[in-house]
Amino acid sequence: MTATMSSQTPEDTSPALPSLAEATLTWARIGLLSFGGPAGQIALMHRIVVEEKRWVGEERFLHALNYCMLLPGPEAQQLAVYLGWLMHRTLGGLIAGLLFVLPGALVMLGLSAIYAVYSDMPVLNAVFFGIKAAVVGIVLQALLRIARRSLKNGVMIALAACAFVAIYIFNVPFPLIILAAGVFGWVGSRVWPDIFSLSGKKGAQTAGPPGLVDLMHARGELAHTEPSAGRVVRTLLIWIPLWLGPVLLLWLLMPATVWSQIAVFFTTMSVVTFGGAYAVLSYVAQAAVQTYGWVSPQEMIDGLGLAETTPGPLILVLQFIGFLAAFRAPGALDPVVAGIVGSLVTLWVTFAPCFFWIFLGAPYMEKLRGHAAASAAMTAITAAVVGVIANLALWFALHVVFRETFRIGEIGPMLPVPDSMDWRAVLLVALGMVLLFRFNAGVLTVLGISAFGGLLFSMF
Repeated sequence: MTATMSSQTPEDTSPALPSLAEATLTWARIGLLSFGGPAGQIALMHRIVVEEKRWVGEERFLHALNYCMLLPGPEAQQLAVYLGWLMHRTLGGLIAGLLFVLPGALVMLGLSAIYAVYSDMPVLNAVFFGIKAAVVGIVLQALLRIARRSLKNGVMIALAACAFVAIYIFNVPFPLIILAAGVFGWVGSRVWPDIFSLSGKKGAQTAGPPGLVDLMHARGELAHTEPSAGRVVRTLLIWIPLWLGPVLLLWLLMPATVWSQIAVFFTTMSVVTFGGAYAVLSYVAQAAVQTYGWVSPQEMIDGLGLAETTPGPLILVLQFIGFLAAFRAPGALDPVVAGIVGSLVTLWVTFAPCFFWIFLGAPYMEKLRGHAAASAAMTAITAAVVGVIANLALWFALHVVFRETFRIGEIGPMLPVPDSMDWRAVLLVALGMVLLFRFNAGVLTVLGISAFGGLLFSMF
């Protein structure tokens, strides 16, 4: 049922609480349009949920994002779960999270099968080449949006720059950067409290007008956001078996098969990898390429390109790896059927824990919103993440524009080989940026035009 907002005070100008059906349609829209990796997906959610619908205020949105950034796994999908949970409890979180993943997962499943069976077709390679070039501009556009929203003063800009230097020049692990930024913000709040407020302006109390959830919370209408020991116990009893039960069954019943290997490996990955899909890649590459031999290094890059072309979390690249691993070791099954099973196992152990982290920890994060030092730490973390995303955008651009790259030393920065620059990629990247920044074209339009451009350039 749709709740009616009171008009007794000037503040109560937010739209009425959306029905579950209306929210479901909105989450489906986000799931279908969430191209461009985590930066683009977060920007899309912000535009729809904060700016267009005004369901959630700016400050609460960033607070939720900061928590999701601290978790292992795909932060954009976890943010969708968090926001859905805020409005419609556990069911809302389930719907938001599932709809954020399912469209892309279905597309990725089809693309993985096509790649496995028809990977040598020149037409497909040309289309994927054009799309990858377009995504460079899409990610850059999303990065600029997040930077404008998060870097409110010189200290935040400097913090983002330090994070970029740390991860690009010195290859500092992402969790250490996040930890350092959080400590810096926590300590800084005691010395310069105004600098570390979410708005970055002296005397400002919020980073924007309140959303519907903020107003309802102020009136005490969101009881499910309050921490509860009973809820913690229920969450543990429900979600631990749901997440790990299938893994245990595969390990016990089929210990020597590729499916049990996939289940155990990606379950481990879902716990220890922080920083989103790009941070996951280095961890996965070492095991998937060197230890298990599931894919080649070039196939890892191809999988990333495929994931960039689909809606949903960029970490769907793992679904591609799971498909190829099972496709090449099908046992008694048809290779495509085996690949589908491998893909589904990968999806389950990758995304099931995302719901668990949110339903377990989100009430406690809501409680910390009024804690000045905790909020300052989160603000600093947001600024640092901008620098990390800038590094990821650069990493992707280097691999699209240049055919070869090299690293200085074992932990030095990655640099391109100048002679390997692909002029076709340069032109397609420039075309995508002109369409995005000059003509404000939509993501699907840019992807379509760039894919067509990739086909044309394949003739040269």
